[in-house]
Amino acid sequence: MTDVPALAEFQDAANSLAGLIEHTPLEPSQALSDVLGVPVHVKLENLQRTGSFKVRGATYRLSRLTPQERARGVVAASAGNHAQGVALAAQELGIPATIFMPLGVPVPKLLATRGYGAEVVLEGVTVDTSLRLAADFAERTGAVLIHPFDHRDVVIGQGTLGLELFDDLPEVDTVVMGIGGGGLIAGVAAALKARAAEAGRTVRVIGVQAENAAPYPPSLQAGRPVEVETRPTIADGILVGRPGDIPFAIIKDLVDDVVTVTDDDIARAILALLERAKVVVEPAGAVGVAAILAGKVQAAGPTIAVLSGGNIDPLLLQRVVAHGLAAAGRYMTLRIGLPDRPGQLARVSELLARAGANVIEVLHTRHGQGMQISEVVLQLSVETRGEDHKALTLKTLQDAGFSPVVVPD
Repeated sequence: MTDVPALAEFQDAANSLAGLIEHTPLEPSQALSDVLGVPVHVKLENLQRTGSFKVRGATYRLSRLTPQERARGVVAASAGNHAQGVALAAQELGIPATIFMPLGVPVPKLLATRGYGAEVVLEGVTVDTSLRLAADFAERTGAVLIHPFDHRDVVIGQGTLGLELFDDLPEVDTVVMGIGGGGLIAGVAAALKARAAEAGRTVRVIGVQAENAAPYPPSLQAGRPVEVETRPTIADGILVGRPGDIPFAIIKDLVDDVVTVTDDDIARAILALLERAKVVVEPAGAVGVAAILAGKVQAAGPTIAVLSGGNIDPLLLQRVVAHGLAAAGRYMTLRIGLPDRPGQLARVSELLARAGANVIEVLHTRHGQGMQISEVVLQLSVETRGEDHKALTLKTLQDAGFSPVVVPD
């Protein structure tokens, strides 16, 4: 039998976390409701302390340490949200904390972790390296290693989010959220379904993984955790190659479905949340919305999409917004070869104005590989209103005898 935490354990955890974490808002989304055909709310866990749900599990885990363990201190490894959660929890509870982070960690996450009082060690180029170093440090010093998802107390702490979901929307039918190692969805599914059963109801829970890092579908099919080879994804917060043993044992019984989304889907979701909900969400936190927008979710009643975090580097946000605009057919960069004679730039500008495309940036050069002496290259970034308008813009240029090439973003 799977050792699923009891409802009373989640309720005790919620009581112990009162005053240490925020009860984050649950807001309706008309835009997502129109897409899904049922009322949709978003859980703004991006407004949680440290900007992520991770502080729930970290704080509960640390609160359960013995006085002897607290005296030895804690150690963790992370490129962001888990690091900040452990650092803040340690600061609140007066426990020394050492966090190993990879050299390429975004500067805002590094500064935030240090700002919460943790000793940060920058070493290695991947989180896997940081994890090994943290484990070595724990063995060498006696510090308690705080795993980001594969511990029962962490699952229980994250599950307090499920209690909030039901308390705020008792009629909820479906909950959609991201999966990395599985600690969040395991806790939420267990707490939420137990709370709903107590009220004589059932709730569906759907997990979402990035297509490039999706070990749960093959693991669920195999009936055991399976490690997969991951590829880069903008959703680095859920870039995990193998499910956690403890979360998987719960998820295989309590999570109703797991779907995947592409990076384009995620970028579109971040853009939609910025424009329509006026909230900033990191890629891993937007995958639930991405699944709804991509048609991967069906629901018969009120639905909640969990926005699990908002810690996105401003430089990445800039790139993601541009990518999201391109993926939605609202932005494209064109390269057009032109004969080097007066009036060609004006002619292209006239055609773009006729098509209703807004020029954002122009590069006009006579220098380039493979160009003839009598040629110039015009590269333009233009704003369009969607895929149909994008196609119309290209056709307008083609009908006038030009050969525009869309440059991949």
